[in-house]
Amino acid sequence: MQTKLTLCLDDCFVKKAKKWAKIHQISLCEAIATFLEQLPDPDQSMALSPWTQSLVGILKKEEDIPEDEVLRQQYVDYLEEKYQ
Repeated sequence: MQTKLTLCLDDCFVKKAKKWAKIHQISLCEAIATFLEQLPDPDQSMALSPWTQSLVGILKKEEDIPEDEVLRQQYVDYLEEKYQ
């Protein structure tokens, strides 16, 4: 069974999508349906690749990250020492 779907998108996105679909010789409806078919089932958890799993936990916690002003000052200090 098919259901009609109405989307509200910026004109620039619609024009870009129509142009892409025309180049690939498919309808925009078919392009969107193909994209939606590739979405994972919401009930299934996505398995992470071994490489991605190796990165889990590598970032510092938010409380350990210095604020922008502190980082800027550290960089200024570094540059001053480097070019003295």
